[in-house]
Amino acid sequence: MQPIEKAKKAVEFLDSKKAQNLCAIHVGEITTVADYMILATGGSTTQIKALADEVDEKMKELGEAPLRIEGRNNSNWILVDFGDVVVHIFSKELREFYDLDHFWGDGEELDITGIVKPN
Repeated sequence: MQPIEKAKKAVEFLDSKKAQNLCAIHVGEITTVADYMILATGGSTTQIKALADEVDEKMKELGEAPLRIEGRNNSNWILVDFGDVVVHIFSKELREFYDLDHFWGDGEELDITGIVKPN
């Protein structure tokens, strides 16, 4: 699966579990870390864990198992690393504090309008 397809699927799976403030940023031109960063906010530690579990499980069903998952014990910020796509799921407070939206701001935001269902 191509990185853009993985990124879109991850967004779709996160949206299906009501992730907040979803965005996907193409960072492949500015770093070798990954091609896409997916940022999402969960409303509680329970939801953050459920979001991580959903993207992990659904991507595995597509044959795309994560290389690693970090932060499951903390559940205020869980990182699911697919190599070329890295999914960050935060509490609102940690997302604001670390401000990865700004950090990766030189990347190109992926249009997810057709993927994310309007509220």
